[in-house]
Amino acid sequence: MTALAVVALVVGTAAPSFAASGPVSAASGTVQSSSAVPVKSTMGVPVKTSLAGFSAGNIISDAVFTDTTTMTEAQIQSFFNSKVTTCRGGTDEDGRPIVCIKDFRMNTVNRPADTYCKGYTGAAGESAARIIYRVSQSCGINPQVLIVMLQKEQSLVTHTWPSAWRYDKALGQGCPDGGVACDPKFVGFFHQVYGAARQMQIYMEGVYFKWYAPGKTWNILWNAPKQVSPGVWKDVCGSGPVYVANKATSALYYYTPYQPNAAALSAGYGYGDSCSSYGNRNFYNYFTDWFGSTQKSSGQGSPVGFVDGVTSSVGEIRVNGWALDPDAADSIGVTVTVDGVATTGIADGPRGDLAAHYPGLGINHGYSLSVAPQRWGDTEVCVEAKNVGSGADKVIGCATIFAYGGSPLGSLDGLAAGRGTVSVSGWALDPDVKDSIDVHVYVGGSGKAVRANLQRADIGNAYPLYGAGHGYGATVPAPAGYQTVCVYGINVKTGSNVLLSPCRQIFVKAATDPERAPFGSVDGFDVEGDIVTVHGWALDADTPDPIGVHVYVGASGTAHRADGVRRDIADVYPGYGENHGFTIKRTLPPGGAQVCVYAINDAAGGNTVLGCRYAAPALGSPPFGNVDSFDVQGNTVSIRGWALDPDTSKPIAVHVYVGGSGTAHTADGLRRDVAAAYPGSGDAHGFTINRTLPAGGVQVCVYAINDGTGGNTVLACRFVRPALPLTSMAAPYGAIDGMSSTNGRVSVNGWAIDPDTAEPIAVHIYVGDTGYAFTADERRVDVGTVYPAAGANHGYSASVPLSGRARTVCVYAINNGAGNHTLLGCRSF
Repeated sequence: MTALAVVALVVGTAAPSFAASGPVSAASGTVQSSSAVPVKSTMGVPVKTSLAGFSAGNIISDAVFTDTTTMTEAQIQSFFNSKVTTCRGGTDEDGRPIVCIKDFRMNTVNRPADTYCKGYTGAAGESAARIIYRVSQSCGINPQVLIVMLQKEQSLVTHTWPSAWRYDKALGQGCPDGGVACDPKFVGFFHQVYGAARQMQIYMEGVYFKWYAPGKTWNILWNAPKQVSPGVWKDVCGSGPVYVANKATSALYYYTPYQPNAAALSAGYGYGDSCSSYGNRNFYNYFTDWFGSTQKSSGQGSPVGFVDGVTSSVGEIRVNGWALDPDAADSIGVTVTVDGVATTGIADGPRGDLAAHYPGLGINHGYSLSVAPQRWGDTEVCVEAKNVGSGADKVIGCATIFAYGGSPLGSLDGLAAGRGTVSVSGWALDPDVKDSIDVHVYVGGSGKAVRANLQRADIGNAYPLYGAGHGYGATVPAPAGYQTVCVYGINVKTGSNVLLSPCRQIFVKAATDPERAPFGSVDGFDVEGDIVTVHGWALDADTPDPIGVHVYVGASGTAHRADGVRRDIADVYPGYGENHGFTIKRTLPPGGAQVCVYAINDAAGGNTVLGCRYAAPALGSPPFGNVDSFDVQGNTVSIRGWALDPDTSKPIAVHVYVGGSGTAHTADGLRRDVAAAYPGSGDAHGFTINRTLPAGGVQVCVYAINDGTGGNTVLACRFVRPALPLTSMAAPYGAIDGMSSTNGRVSVNGWAIDPDTAEPIAVHIYVGDTGYAFTADERRVDVGTVYPAAGANHGYSASVPLSGRARTVCVYAINNGAGNHTLLGCRSF
């Protein structure tokens, strides 16, 4: 991981090492940096028995570290495939998909060119192999180095069930040790790879990072400082001197600033001791086990050569150039790889121009190979020269070119059904040849071969190398009913047969109309007022299209379409679709009429009566409700209650008549008790209505008004007189309705009114000399009826203790203003 190095760049912390005087021998300087833990052999990696070649001061040479020719994208992908044959898949602990490195793909983004990298043009769905290859070319870092860093940091190369978070911090770039969160700008696989490669170039530049600089001896820690007490960290393992020989090694120490001790080096890939660190040890282990020496590039002693040209034409890619091996004058083999398919040849053509540059090796080193393209579109072509003697095979060049090959191209442009036939039209060509090709048309289980040789000027314009003679059109016989139609372009050379368009279903009418009658059902005749609603479904087995439906009310007919959505019908009659429902409203005459529904035949044949029923207009249900109270204050009567109509959940009208004078109102007040009693009707059905009374009183009637047809409902009628004015300074009055003693307590209830006010008044209860105050504010409808001007809220009920020897209980109505209080009564217990 990037530990102290990245932090130092951002905040300027002190360097974690110091320069020592003089170089140190390799024996005393075999030191290396660390990842958090050693590698477990259970991940499918080799178990190294010796690190004798490891040098802490020269972990890898600059030449090897920056050799970008070691692997092509295809070779990187092949390497990944070889390390994980089967990925376990599923989801990780965070519910994110498990994807192994060989299958990993992501959308990349643009990065600008700068001093350290050439930049990057983002693309959709790039593989891990492609990202690593492109970054290596942009930033000048050996792709093998990036692969090894992936493994030593997160075991991604060999992991068969990697969690998604491993890709987020794949190379540890911007992710310090110790559980500190990664820098957000480096989160994600692409940002990790690009950021790490660019960071290596920054390290090697030596402008911002000067400790671990090459050519000096540095004391490098064996392991990270450890916490010895809360908030206190101490270097308990110490450090050892290392003469850093080159830029690449200094870059590795900037990235992971620890060296392995003797115990770590003796353990191969395993655990050492408590002071062991493993990052740079594991880097060396993986690199040498997978790719060979860290000191000699695979390119040294290897073949040399050049790709002079890559040209593409119909059905062919031609590659020209030269290749030779400095270890031998003989012609060597070359392999041209196109989309993973290799074509071999011998570079034995005369190239007199090479003699001056490679004396003694002869001139027969030219090659010109013709390769069949594997697909249509941009294709990477790579040429590899085969090694003789020391060195290794070497890719001498790659190019991306548009290839004219692979499987057929084309489309199904038109599909139509006739009676007993299906007609298709479109175009098809095989990129490998200019000639017309065959197209196979399958209807159900029967196929027919058609030559795609009709003139299509648009295709000739779009594909000028191939000409215009690639259109097709055919009419083939087909059985009645729904048929699956598939059209294939037939392959000629490389590639395979291609389905030109997803198979499509089409309904084919019988060659001769079978004159089958339509069918369906009337699901209901619903009458509301004078409207009848007819609903159901209808279809004709001879067509999937909606058919006509006629509705007759008596002798009056109207035409409609059964095209409403009925998924249940689609389930029962698959292939006919779901648009066969109907809902039709007709007006009934006052006396009613016979209502008949007909399904209309799509072609020849009779229509079908789906159903008939006599229907008459329906009177609505009467409204109902209740008047809860008539409360009189002076000459005003306040009427409270509720009303609803079962034919609607909306508020309805309420009319109040005071004698012959009527007024209209709406019962839309909140009444949750009504909603609870009549669920589905809602709670907006209450009313409170104030009307003025004449001096002598009058009959007051309340009506609930019908929402539709039908009569209204009388909710209540009552003769109501104005209330007498309240008498000023009058004494309160009332009654004790009940008084009883139980378990040392006395319960009292009754009512009390002060004629000077309509408000509740106080009631005092005395047990001997001990008094208790209460308020007579409980609702007493009976009291309100007798004393309408005072209202109904004058009841009281209370419970008080019997204490000591006091056994007499008295109740007083307390005057609201001036005047005496009133003794309502006493009782002894």
